[in-house]
Amino acid sequence: MFADDTKLYNRVQKNSSKGGDDIQEDLNHLKDWSDTWLLRFNASKCKCMHMGINNNERSYVLGEEEIMTAKEEKDLGVYITDDCTPSLQCTKAANKAMTSLRIIKRTFKHIDKESFPILYKAYIRPHVEYCVQAWNPYLVKDIKAIEKIQRRATKLVPSLREKPYQERLEELNLYPLEIRRLRGDLIEVFKILNGLEDIHPDQLFTMSHNTGTRGHKFKLFKRQLKKGLDLRKFFFSQRVVDVWNNLPEDVVGVNTTNQFKGKIDQHWKENGYGVLKGLNL
Repeated sequence: MFADDTKLYNRVQKNSSKGGDDIQEDLNHLKDWSDTWLLRFNASKCKCMHMGINNNERSYVLGEEEIMTAKEEKDLGVYITDDCTPSLQCTKAANKAMTSLRIIKRTFKHIDKESFPILYKAYIRPHVEYCVQAWNPYLVKDIKAIEKIQRRATKLVPSLREKPYQERLEELNLYPLEIRRLRGDLIEVFKILNGLEDIHPDQLFTMSHNTGTRGHKFKLFKRQLKKGLDLRKFFFSQRVVDVWNNLPEDVVGVNTTNQFKGKIDQHWKENGYGVLKGLNL
């Protein structure tokens, strides 16, 4: 028997007198439970990560062994850091994708426009899109590092090698990766609001009551953030609100996910990417 991926977390308020006592108390309960049921935790494999500028960074013990502190940790395939930025994950994902790109380049002497989508979508793109809603890059350097993978990959097709990047994408019927990430966000919002995901919409979003005469009836309310919370505005539940609210009624009002995908593709094809502001294309 194994007890894996067990996590404890607690938000310690600034100037709190307790300062993490709750977590130590929970660790003590876990130790007692593990001793009772003979399912002992390996304290040497446990890690503690301190987040936030006001964190007192106290130490914790599991039994008699102190838990080591980590600045970064891989959790279910995604790298988490103590500053909550996705830069490390972007670097790791880009490196994996680049390795796959080199292998394909060495293995196949000639790749045409018909075979490229099969290889690219199966072996390269999944590395830069795995669980991307959780680590969506927002720094320009990270966005460019991820987009660089697709830029290089599209040059595998000899007939397209000398053409500009945007033309290569059109020939191969591909979106820029930044657009694909936004498209994925919108699809996820549609599924959540229509009960197609096992999560209640209230856990992430608040419906707007100020629909007026513009926009659609599924508009979301955008929370006002406190100063200094720049990182928070890039979280999924915040970054997607403006783009979702600007979609027309005939796009968001469909019944199925496939219909939504088709409608949003048609909307962007007819109006161009100009309807999306602030992208680093």
